[in-house]
Amino acid sequence: MHVEIINGPNLNLLGKREPEKYGNTSFEYCLGELKTRYPGVTFNYFQSNIEGEIINQIQKTGFSADGIILNAGGYTHTSVSITDAIAAVTSPVIEVHITNVLAREEFRHISLIGRSCAGTISGFGLDSYRIAVEALIGIIQSKKK
Repeated sequence: MHVEIINGPNLNLLGKREPEKYGNTSFEYCLGELKTRYPGVTFNYFQSNIEGEIINQIQKTGFSADGIILNAGGYTHTSVSITDAIAAVTSPVIEVHITNVLAREEFRHISLIGRSCAGTISGFGLDSYRIAVEALIGIIQSKKK
């Protein structure tokens, strides 16, 4: 099973950025934990602060990966183009947020990308990525039946 994890703007600063909201753990550490917990899953990780690069990565892997976990960061609330890229590919996409976006500023309450995703996980810290892996495993297993 191949899972593509795509992180958007400012997520390269995890572990350093606003630790009261995002914690003290880097994403690289989280990725290592996922690889240990799910040895049967091949993870590819991509991060960019640039919208077009995120779109390119969705298009590049969205027909071959078994699933995509996407934390689009601030682009969640603004990017019609990322929404369209998700809709164009065949891999299921799980939208992930580390914080509970509904408990934050009002503009974060709206997700443009969510309508094109298989589901959304929000508010469980970096554990949101583990929950997303579990969701993708379930989606993939149900397709095999």
